[in-house]
Amino acid sequence: MSIEDAKRITREYYELVVGTGDVDRIDEFIDPAYTEIYLQTGYPLGVDGARRHVTGVREAFPDLTVRVDEQIAEGDRVASLVTARGTHLGAWLGMAPTGRLLEFTAVNVDRVVGGLIVEHGGAANLLEPLLGCGAVSITSPA
Repeated sequence: MSIEDAKRITREYYELVVGTGDVDRIDEFIDPAYTEIYLQTGYPLGVDGARRHVTGVREAFPDLTVRVDEQIAEGDRVASLVTARGTHLGAWLGMAPTGRLLEFTAVNVDRVVGGLIVEHGGAANLLEPLLGCGAVSITSPA
């Protein structure tokens, strides 16, 4: 599989599955051994866990869109800069819905093997949406 194929697979997953909520297509992109990496620890989720994750995000942001802005790849890894935007209409991070349109950026790093995403990790700039929904505010020092 070429690097361009790996980039296309991750782009389509973010834009056509996560960004639309079309979890019926998740098997086209996610490997049965799919694992998410947080703090250097792997959490095997598989296809069903990935489906639950996307469904949960879409419950909080039913109109979520995801745009892949840039990608770089090397070997079997693809790094994607994404912008996500949606209206906060469901519980999120323990917060009640605010009805506000929120936007944030993230850098995702995915490992693609045999045409499927087998591993995912990354970091999201959650300060942006937390400011946008009023959960945090920036104050000047006294």
